[in-house]
Amino acid sequence: MSICRVVRGFALATALVPLIIGCGGGDGNSAPAAASPPATAAAPKEQRHGDSAVVLFLGTSLTAGLGVDPDDAYPARVQAKIDSAGIPFRVVNAGSSGETSAGALRRLDWLLRQPFDVLVLETGANDMLRGSDPDSTRANLEAIIRRVRAARPGTQIVLVGMMALPNLGREYGAKFQAIYPDLARKYQLPLIPFLLEKVAGKPSLNLPDGMHPNETGHRLVAQTVWAGLEPILRARVAARGGGTPAPRPGRL
Repeated sequence: MSICRVVRGFALATALVPLIIGCGGGDGNSAPAAASPPATAAAPKEQRHGDSAVVLFLGTSLTAGLGVDPDDAYPARVQAKIDSAGIPFRVVNAGSSGETSAGALRRLDWLLRQPFDVLVLETGANDMLRGSDPDSTRANLEAIIRRVRAARPGTQIVLVGMMALPNLGREYGAKFQAIYPDLARKYQLPLIPFLLEKVAGKPSLNLPDGMHPNETGHRLVAQTVWAGLEPILRARVAARGGGTPAPRPGRL
């Protein structure tokens, strides 16, 4: 992913910072311990019911599907791919618009009360939009990883990366973007390097704000996520003795 592509993807970033930060309420970038979400917090959205294993998507407005129907957000598209592949997993979307990594950490104790087998962790974009210290973002992400591993040793965490805005400078960008591969190496996590790969910088794939994918953009984001997630889900099914289901045609 070239920096020029990122420039095109976030051309409206400076003007949109107040809008993005304002969606869903304000989070600071420090994380006092809190076991439960605010009274107004919505419950995670399940895509399917039943006894299937759970993939929990913890993320920002990009995961919540700001500006599109929930059924068109990329986690729902991933569920369609799971169903078409015949893999016994259901998706739970715990995306929250405007949330920082500190907010995700504050919500974690509450989310840990929910059953899940795979955690897709997408956070940090709003930290970056605020110009928050990357060391703080790194610390929050690391705390999430450690807490999930302590509470759920069998849970597979999949880390999703984000690119920094060019207007924040090369030093900031390098420091921010290093967070994700560094943590993936340290904790031996699968990494999806850039959530908005093939989508950032393309007006036809984004809402008028230039920052959030539209319905078509979410389809491409789902493909990016699915490429990293599918082998993990198949491996977990095989490890449970259920065999590895072969791909089958269906609506994606």
